Amino acid sequence: MFKKIFINLILIMIVSVPLYAQSILINMDHLQSDHLKAYGIAYWTLARGQNVEWLLNYRGGSFLTAGNESVAERCRLLGVNFEVIGPGEEANIRATIEDNNMESVLLEKAPKVAIYAPPNSNDEPWDDAVNLALEYAEIPFDIIWDDGVLDGKLYDYDWVHLHHEDFTGQFGKFYASYRNTIWYKRNKAINEETARRLGYKKVSQLKLAVAKELKKYIASGGFLFAMCSATDTYDIALAAENVDIVPQEFDGDPVDPGCQEKLDFSNSLAFENYELVLDPLVYEHSTIDTSPKRAGGLLGPEADFFVLFDFSAKYDPVPTMLVQCHVDVVNGFLGQCTGYHAQFVKNYITILGDSEDKGEVKYLHGKFGAGTFTFLGGHDPEDYQHRIGDPPTNLELHKNSPGYRLILNNVLFPAAEKKERKT
Repeated sequence: MFKKIFINLILIMIVSVPLYAQSILINMDHLQSDHLKAYGIAYWTLARGQNVEWLLNYRGGSFLTAGNESVAERCRLLGVNFEVIGPGEEANIRATIEDNNMESVLLEKAPKVAIYAPPNSNDEPWDDAVNLALEYAEIPFDIIWDDGVLDGKLYDYDWVHLHHEDFTGQFGKFYASYRNTIWYKRNKAINEETARRLGYKKVSQLKLAVAKELKKYIASGGFLFAMCSATDTYDIALAAENVDIVPQEFDGDPVDPGCQEKLDFSNSLAFENYELVLDPLVYEHSTIDTSPKRAGGLLGPEADFFVLFDFSAKYDPVPTMLVQCHVDVVNGFLGQCTGYHAQFVKNYITILGDSEDKGEVKYLHGKFGAGTFTFLGGHDPEDYQHRIGDPPTNLELHKNSPGYRLILNNVLFPAAEKKERKT
């Protein structure tokens, strides 16, 4: 009897090894029950002053942090798989990382996040994938608009996402199909009123000023992320500085004669040598976008995908962070700007994901000054052809979405960068 009690006591002591003497591994491979909430756990842990290691290429880009009951309880509460590992298991993991194309990156700071979006964004007949991802992962963010950008409030944030904006001042080129709808008229009125209030004659002039401030933000060390029309229209606006490319239907005066030849591609970040689409009735800004290929019936959801590049985790940790996923091939998805014709992408850009057989770049990254920008083509990774008026995607049904993981990789990316920003 005494021997049985003694054995039970030993077992209790083994099981009760304090969690603080161990570590928590949040696996990000196919065994993870909720990849998207896992990013939120990593952010939540950082926000409470506890460092997190991002184990690049190890089990899908897993997270490792010191044993902490509050972290474990948070995982249980949100339904995120995790493992409690001892020193021996951790040593084995580190040996595996050392011997393979893997790396451990220390995350030390919860990035302060903002979304550039209009004040009526909740009333628009479409959602925003980044907004959905942040809300689902429970990562806090602020909304910033033209007033805040021009007042210097960008520098309060480590990471800024551009909502589905048209930086050329053409209101998304929805003129042909939607100019008589209430939402189009409201959006146009809000932008025109904002331009007048801030001292600009036209919306295109206001949006150029905002685009230039965003460019300064990147140069100073900021991290910019954009999807869909906020990618190509942003770059077009920069190239069209001092050139009127906006048809009369949008701003009351005609485009500059020979405006195509007056574009200055040295001002832009990612694209060059493309042709503008100046017809106000055509739902397209330029030849950058690969969407017309889909309209021609060449692809569909069954045949549309892109491949993530494989980088050296030890020598190229930045692009490696941005492509962390539990799959190498990601389903494609449409948008006003679905992807980018490779021939128009500047040669210093890092391609993160593409569809080589179509000559399409889907996911790209670049440096400018002390900061970076990342563009992902398409509107919603889990809604192949998201139409205006469709309901928002329910991420409870897509907890392991590879496309949404790419978005959240970008949110955590600044946590690995410790540097002073110049304002």
